[in-house]
This record gives sequence, structure tokens and C-alpha cells, in this order.
Amino acid sequence: MTREQIASIFERRRAAFDRQDAAALAADYTGDCTIESPSGGTHHGPAAAERVLANVFDALDVTLRQESVIIDGDSVAEVVSIEGKDVGNFLGLPPTGKSFHVPGVFLYELKDGLIARERRIYDFAALLIQTGLLKTKPA
Repeated sequence: MTREQIASIFERRRAAFDRQDAAALAADYTGDCTIESPSGGTHHGPAAAERVLANVFDALDVTLRQESVIIDGDSVAEVVSIEGKDVGNFLGLPPTGKSFHVPGVFLYELKDGLIARERRIYDFAALLIQTGLLKTKPA
């Protein structure tokens, strides 16, 4: 794939995330993909990807701001800012209504124009603290 074709995939994915369209996002994965996430653990396959994304969209009023996309062959790094509000049963816990904002980087390996591996890296503890789902003691 050309760099322009890969950039087009990630522009399309950004628009699907803005619509919170879990099915459209899941369609970009290979049948045997691996997805690693601090909040979801490790999952395999597009059906698992769609389920995890749908759960996130249901629980968090989330926005993913794409800061940059770095493409090197079939490897892609997407630098993002993740923000939103806990609106419903995230991790099975009652909603707090509190907002969060954390930076992140998503790493992708592509195969035949689809995502074969995705690794999401972000400060999950900060997300939990900001939403009030994790309590901390004052320093």
C-alpha cells in the first residue's frame, strides 16, 4: 500500500470514531487480528474489536483527537488525545459524570490493507482517577 492509501484509511477511521461507529471501525481488522488495550486487555478478531469499541462508546462520551499519524511501511503510529466523560457503566461501575483527558499513542501493523495488530498505549490510571473510578490519597 502507498503512504497515501494508508493515510486515507486512518482518515476514514477518524471519521468513524467521531460517529462512534464500532462496526465501521471493526471492518478494518484482519480476521485474526490482535488488539491490546489497557482498558480491554487483549482481544482477537473483528467481532471482539466491535464489542469492545461498542462498550467504550456506551460507557464513555469519548472523543479521540488525532494529533499526528506517522507511517513507516506497514507500521503506523497514531498520536492522540483522548477526552470525554464517564456516562455509563464503564468497567461495570456506575457512571460518575466526571470528565477525563489523557494523551495516547496507538501502534498498528497492517497486512493487506487491514489492521493485523493494534496496541493502545495511554495513561489508564489517570483516566480512572479523573473519572473518580479510582480513589487516591492526597500527597
